[in-house]
Amino acid sequence: MAEHKDITYKIYKPYGMLSQFRSNDAKESRKKRFLGELYKFPKGIMPVGRLDEKSEGLLLLTGNGKWSDAINRSGIEKEYFAQLDGEISEEAIEKLKEGIEIGFSGKKYTTKPCFVKRVLHEPDFETPNTAIRLGRHRPNSWISITITEGKFRQVRKMTAAVGFPTLRLIRVRIGDVHLEQMKPGEVALVKKSALLTIHSSTKENP
Repeated sequence: MAEHKDITYKIYKPYGMLSQFRSNDAKESRKKRFLGELYKFPKGIMPVGRLDEKSEGLLLLTGNGKWSDAINRSGIEKEYFAQLDGEISEEAIEKLKEGIEIGFSGKKYTTKPCFVKRVLHEPDFETPNTAIRLGRHRPNSWISITITEGKFRQVRKMTAAVGFPTLRLIRVRIGDVHLEQMKPGEVALVKKSALLTIHSSTKENP
């Protein structure tokens, strides 16, 4: 059996679940959902980065702490599909691409240039959680946004800064690892071929 540090999983983190296995806060432990309910992961497995509670999609878990740290620092591409409140303009898309000023840890921060494109047809994702307020009688739009950093709630802050708040956010790719056709709550082992690409990128971008 492979050592835990050689095992990497990918999951579709559902809306409303924290990107952690437990909480030291007893009240939070009773009210929140945690990753451990999805699968009996081996001891030592940890999430690589995070998705906030209200975001969904691809989350990697590994037993290799050094690799996890390298991923978080390396500038690996992370692609998201964001459903926005309103029909986003080309001007707003260009601003996102160039970098936008957002607040982070009480300070102003300008995001790095990124790749953004309008998604013309509504993506084929699972029906959204009923807690997500999509505003059925208001127009909305979808974009694909690929960033190489990962500040807390970054994509949400970016789209809000250009006037189009994010209603639903789904991460679909980290490097060469894709969400594919996974459904919320599903767990799968990651193929070594996809991991090799990520390992190579972390060495090139220490």
